Order: sequence, then structure tokens, then C-alpha cells
Amino acid sequence: MSTDLHTVTATLRAVYTDMDDTDFAPGADALRRGGFAVDYLDTQDAEAIVAGAADATALLVGYAEITADMIARMPRLRVIALMSMGYDNVDVEAARRRGVWVTHIAGAATEEVAAHTLALTLAVTRRLPFYGERVQAGEWNVRDAVVPRRLSQARLGVLGLGRIGARFAELSRPVFGEIVGFDPALPDTAETRERLARAGVRRASLEEVRDTSHVLSLHMPLTAETEGLVDAAFLARMPAGAYLVNVSRGALVDAPAVRAAVDGGHLAGAGLDVLEEEPPPADHPLLGHPAILVTPHVAYLSDVTDREYVRLQAQNVLTWHATGRPDTPVTELP
Repeated sequence: MSTDLHTVTATLRAVYTDMDDTDFAPGADALRRGGFAVDYLDTQDAEAIVAGAADATALLVGYAEITADMIARMPRLRVIALMSMGYDNVDVEAARRRGVWVTHIAGAATEEVAAHTLALTLAVTRRLPFYGERVQAGEWNVRDAVVPRRLSQARLGVLGLGRIGARFAELSRPVFGEIVGFDPALPDTAETRERLARAGVRRASLEEVRDTSHVLSLHMPLTAETEGLVDAAFLARMPAGAYLVNVSRGALVDAPAVRAAVDGGHLAGAGLDVLEEEPPPADHPLLGHPAILVTPHVAYLSDVTDREYVRLQAQNVLTWHATGRPDTPVTELP
């Protein structure tokens, strides 16, 4: 155990920022058993978080943004524990410079997110939102202007071949005629080639995946390079009548450009579980269109993950306290 860790053990304090409707009591109870005083702020407001967690050892975060300035104003902070796989709401580099661990939940909802992606894909390609609305409106003998494509003769493109992207491809293999994928971060090793072969994925360039896929699914982290990746120019290169699916991060996509592509008929539809602004305003461009299905960031949700996310978030803090290093850090400290 490091000397730095010894200096904080006398007054361990864990502060939850925002958990929405998540029952975080099991995590809080585990932290108390581990010697932490636990508080809940129920806020995403930066000033309220800093005021309420000024002497916190650990910050357990839902969706709140944690900036460099906030981290600097919490001098006792040693761990920022996230309840998600993504970590774009935290200034990870600022935390690293100050010796603060940032942790995430790695792999806990792979099955759920992959299944949700397939559900969105099937729903939009089979035009379920349109037909469901028409039946609810009292219609029966109705046909959408877009006739569904036979998926066994369609190509699925997957951008991002990590755990979730690869598992989605594997689930989709019996449905689609061909699956192509792109991931610049994935090493070209025998193990990688074997894993992609099991999933039925042929590795291709970004351009080939974009330009030839009838359904394109996004499974990429939000970085400076990927933010706004799917803009009007990108969409124009996709095949006419293609579908876009996004369960990763809303800011990967230019929402007005997607709406314009669907309105103009170049895209046949889209399915999304994430938006750049959550919850979205009533006039959000991706709402209110029968060919666009939006779910409220619930791709991770199941009876298992509801418990596991809370447990793993707290366990990262407890493991750090016991060993000096959390279980699943975003990056290592120098």
C-alpha cells in the first residue's frame, strides 16, 4: 500500500454524485463495510459537486461531467469511479496528472448492449416503429413506402470491434449475408483474427465499411478523432437506403445531418440508444420520425447489470483502498 494511500485512510469518504433511478444502496453498503463514510449529492451541477465533495477520497459518478477545474478543487480525491464503460464525461488526463485514478465498468453489459443493438437493427430494418404506430392508429391494411430489404442478402458494417462490437457481429451472423468491420485500435494478431473469424467479421477499411454497408452500427469510444465522425459528408458516402445504428456515444453523430438524410430518403432509417444531449429537448431532430427509433440510453439494462454496475463501481474503490490500484482503471498512473 502506497504512502499516499496511508494519508487518506483515517478519513475515508465516498461521495455519489448522480445516480438517477439506479438503486446504488448495495454499493454504498459495501463501501461502508469497507470503512468509508458515504454521502449522496443527487446532482450534476459542478459547483454543488465540488462543495459537497471537497474532502472526498472517492467520487462515484453517474452522468455528471467532472472537469479539470473540479478535480483541482478536490485535493483529497484519489478515485473517480464511473458506472459506465464510457469515460468521456471525465477529464482523464487532468486526473492522471494529479494522481487520481479513473475507473470504468469494463465488459459488464457486453451481452445486453449487443442484444439491444441487434434489437434496434431489426426494429428499424423491419420498419416496426411505422407499422406499430399505424396499428395503434386503427389501420391494418397499410404498407410503408420503404419495403424492407431481405437481410440475408444485406451487408452489416460494424465500426468498432471491441467486446460489444464483436459480440453484436456474432449475434448478427445468422441474420446478415456478410459482416465487415473496422477498428484502428485492434491489433492484427492471430488471437484477433481468430476472434473475428468466430464472429463472422471480415476486417476492412473505414471507407469500405462506410461505402458498402446496408446497415452501419457504431461501437466506438468518443474521442477527439471520433467526435462528429458521422456528419453529412460521411452519410452521403453510405449506400442509398442504408440504416444507421448507434449505441455508443451520441456525439459521434451529427443529429441534424442524420435527420436530413432520412427526410431526403438517402437513409432509410436509424436506431439510436444515445444522443448528444440527454434527456433530449422536445424538438430534437431525431425525435418524431417514424423511421427513426430512439431508446433512452437503456442498452446496458438487465436484471443482472442493474446489480453488477453498482457492485463493480464500488468494488473499484474498495480494491484501490486494499491494494493501491483499482480493478479496471481507464489508464495507469505514472
